[in-house]
This record gives sequence, structure tokens and C-alpha cells, in this order.
Amino acid sequence: MTRSFLLTKLDIQDDIVWVTINRPGDRNAINSKLMEEVESILSLVENTPARAIVFHGAGDAFFIGGADAVEMIGCSPDDAFAFSDRIQKLFNRMETSPLLLVAAIDGLCYGGGFEFSLACDFRLAVESARIGLPEVRVGIIPGGGGTQRLPKIVGKAKALEIILKGTLYSAEEALSLGLINDIYPQHEMIPAIKKYLKPFLRNPQHALSNAKRAVQACQNFDFADGLYVERERFKECFRTDFFVTEIKKQLKSGQMKTTESLDSILKEEKTDHKNE
Repeated sequence: MTRSFLLTKLDIQDDIVWVTINRPGDRNAINSKLMEEVESILSLVENTPARAIVFHGAGDAFFIGGADAVEMIGCSPDDAFAFSDRIQKLFNRMETSPLLLVAAIDGLCYGGGFEFSLACDFRLAVESARIGLPEVRVGIIPGGGGTQRLPKIVGKAKALEIILKGTLYSAEEALSLGLINDIYPQHEMIPAIKKYLKPFLRNPQHALSNAKRAVQACQNFDFADGLYVERERFKECFRTDFFVTEIKKQLKSGQMKTTESLDSILKEEKTDHKNE
């Protein structure tokens, strides 16, 4: 099923929803309307059987060419603060989605576009992609969380170098820096992403979502609070019978060995069924 918004297009294919950022005449730049649409898409897709969203850019040149400079040139200092707050909230919302989010970087990806990709779980790029945070070159700084997320990926010193130089990196350079997960030829991008996601999507959705939230906690909290979130997410996994069913299945088949009495375990299982 394909569905179009004003600035985005959705193509729902089984477990994966492909979202095209569709502003090719404006570098696929992020404006306020696009932010609204991405939030709506997240809410829409989270209520479908889909398990992953792949974002890519319309046209041949850009993934996302930053936040919309034309919109921003009308900003007063207070307006700029509000714009930054708005885009940060979108990216925070993306990080908390239970779905797997993939940035398919199929062209230039800089400024707010790279910050958008940093809010995704995985960043996969074509060989011709160029990536970076060049805001200082036009007299501003990253305002969509780049100064906070990038150091957690590459460390403070390297993040300062990337941000203060304002350099755009090739896909190969970005991969060596840990900015992206992998590189593919342009014509292989779609099948490569499907192959990349396949081993993730074999696993139960509740486990993927809880693991994502637990890992995200290391970015947002100190170690002790992060461990608490991990305990909470671990607990949530036991609200389904998936783990118990899977382990008993492995015990029955002999795939898992144990010194415990298998008869007593299976007896417990029969008792559980009688009580249901």
C-alpha cells in the first residue's frame, strides 16, 4: 500500500515501511510541515503490523540537505530557540519509537539531515553519499541534537573536530569514523537494506522494542539509572509467554540440555495449561 502526505510518501511492504522525504526542489530540507508529517507517520505506522521504517530522499542528489534555511532566515533569536526545540522534540520522538528506524542515506546528508539520521537506529549509505555537520560555516551551530548525540558516538574530541571544521565526509570516511553502519552501491540499496534488516525482524517485536529502549537509556541517563531502565525493560519481556514457551520447546527437543528433571518441567507446563 502506498500513501502520500504533502511532503512525504509511504510505501508499506509487509514488515517494512519505506518513507520518501519528498522535497527534491528544496534539498529535501526539514521544515515545520515536514516535522509534523514525520510525527504523524510514526504514530500511523506504530499502529500497523510494520516493524521498521526506512527513510530515504527523493531525487538523486539529497537524502536530507539540512533544516530549511529559508524558513530559518526569518527567525528572531527566540524563534530560533523555538525552532531548535521543535526539531529536537521530533528527533527525541524518533528515538523512542518501538520500531526500528533506518536512515537510507542516498545522497548529501548534512546539518539537520545528519541529525535526523543520528535519531535513527541505523545509518546505511550509498557510496556517493557525503555526510557532516557544516553549520559553523554559515555562522550557526547544530540545533537538532547533533552536539549531544555525536559525542556519544565518536567521543568529545572527534565530535568537536567534526563540528568545528564543518567538513563533509565521504561515505568511506564516515564509515571509518563510525558515523554510519555500512555502505552499498546506489543500485543495490533497497535489496541490501532488506537483507540488513532480515536478521533483526526474525526476533519478537517486544524484545526488539525493549532492548532498544534499554540501550537508549545509556545515552540519556547515568549508569545507575540506565541499569534501572534495563531492569524495567527486562521485566516487561516477561509479560508475554514467549520466553517460557521457547525455552520449554528447546528442552523438549533436546536443543537445550539441563541437569533439572525434564519431567518436572513438563509437569509444570501441563499444570499451567490446566489453570488457564
